[in-house]
Amino acid sequence: MALTLYNTLTRQKEVFKPIEAGKIRMYVCGITVYDYCHIGHARVLVAFDVITRYLRTRGWDVTYVRNITDIDDKILNRANDNGEPYTALTDRMIDAMHEDEDALGVLRPDLEPRATAYMDDILAMVQILVDNHYAYAADNGDVYYRVSRFADYGKLSGRNPEDLLAGARVEVDEAKEDPRDFALWKSAKPGEVSWESPWGPGRPGWHIECSAMSTCCLGDTFDIHGGGPDLPFPHHENEIAQSESATGKKYVHYWMHAGAVRVDNEKMSKSLNNFFTIREVLKKYHPEVVRYFLLSSHYRSPINYSEENLIEAKGGLDRFYTALLPFTEAAPAALDTLHASDYYRRFVESMDDDFNTRDALAAMYDLVRDMNTCAKTDPAQAAKLAAELKALGGVFGIFTVEPKTFLQGIASDGPDAEQIETLIAERVAAKKNRDFARADQIRDDLAAQGVVLEDSREGTTWRRD
Repeated sequence: MALTLYNTLTRQKEVFKPIEAGKIRMYVCGITVYDYCHIGHARVLVAFDVITRYLRTRGWDVTYVRNITDIDDKILNRANDNGEPYTALTDRMIDAMHEDEDALGVLRPDLEPRATAYMDDILAMVQILVDNHYAYAADNGDVYYRVSRFADYGKLSGRNPEDLLAGARVEVDEAKEDPRDFALWKSAKPGEVSWESPWGPGRPGWHIECSAMSTCCLGDTFDIHGGGPDLPFPHHENEIAQSESATGKKYVHYWMHAGAVRVDNEKMSKSLNNFFTIREVLKKYHPEVVRYFLLSSHYRSPINYSEENLIEAKGGLDRFYTALLPFTEAAPAALDTLHASDYYRRFVESMDDDFNTRDALAAMYDLVRDMNTCAKTDPAQAAKLAAELKALGGVFGIFTVEPKTFLQGIASDGPDAEQIETLIAERVAAKKNRDFARADQIRDDLAAQGVVLEDSREGTTWRRD
């Protein structure tokens, strides 16, 4: 089956055809580092991490670039509020972003360009646009892109340029020729950080940063450009306009955008007090639970962050880890040995269909069901299925801890592991003494505190519910 993906540009699924056989060049818009990453960032980070992992397991040579925006109005305003140099803020937030990524099992991109390191390239692209009359220097020292010069403006977002003009605010910047025009270069205010340019000291607009970094890292034309749900307009629309005007070539072949994250069915917003950073969420939930939650729906679908959905994700992951518990020492199977497996076939078919992780997980659930069925009658086959399950989990970046460690977890309240083991020993003694009432009481008391006991011929194990 050929790899197909949904192209935001054409608004349909398309069979993927790389520019260069066997290779994929992909750029994803990264974080503006003025604050800690939130759960919406996690959606994009995990989605494109899994996409990259999968493509590589299928033999593609992927060059994955994800930028860092380290100069921006929000950054300068936050640094000013903090009374610190903007570089101190961005360095600290980049370190925090990497900590959050590592916790979630997100692999680093091949290249992680920072906007401030590409200033010469940004200035060169702006100069080309000015020289070719796609941009102009205004009286206020800013340089603007002429939207009216680009006939295809609006092709990504589906917005009509004339409608944009009709809907423009009355309070238009008088320096602009057209209210739709956007800044490529912003003149510096007194005392503000700046770089020298032919148009005076200033700094780049957000959109031109990504055009310069992506083309420098991947070439004038590359395969895939991705990002969050809020980026098709204006950010990616503007990237297309300025990049294609500067190079005279098609900028990107396929555009991919992750779905929005809502919180209890409302838009995430600090004003609604439903804004959660990744590190806040990880204080309450295991990183793999959060990762699994994000993978449990298609990357393009809106996803609802709620206590109920996180608990449901924990339950789903518990099911996998419980099945793997007897096979802790088993190594993952090599993926190239699984071509005869129906589970692997369904997994690949789902992922080849626009990276449908939800359906791929359904194939893994069926694998676990059959694995549990044959565990008692055919241990060798169960072990083989466990090895396959671990291999598929590796594609998703899950099953990275020992099953016992995951299932027992760390108690935020209630009994710790030593107390639980003491009570289990007391329960075993009570049963030997035929004091079944006491044995049942211990089980019930632990269950009330979120600890589930599971008896077998090998003894009693436990996990946190």
